[in-house]
Amino acid sequence: MNKQKNLPDPEKVNKTVAMLRESNQRLDALTLSLDELIAMVEADIRNSPINVHRREKAKRLAESVKQE
Repeated sequence: MNKQKNLPDPEKVNKTVAMLRESNQRLDALTLSLDELIAMVEADIRNSPINVHRREKAKRLAESVKQE
C-alpha cells in the first residue's frame, strides 16, 4: 500500500535553486531601491516649507515656555 517516493531529479533541483537565488537577489535589489526612495521622500517631507514652518513655530513656543 505504501508507495515509494522518488527523489527529484538533481539537475532540476539545482536549476530550481539557482532560479530562487536569482529571484532573491532581484528582490533584495528592489528592496534596497525602495528603501532609498523612501528615505528621499522622507527627506523631502522633512524639508517641505510647511514642516519647516511648523518646526520653527514649535521651537519658538518651547523657548517662550522655558522663559516663563
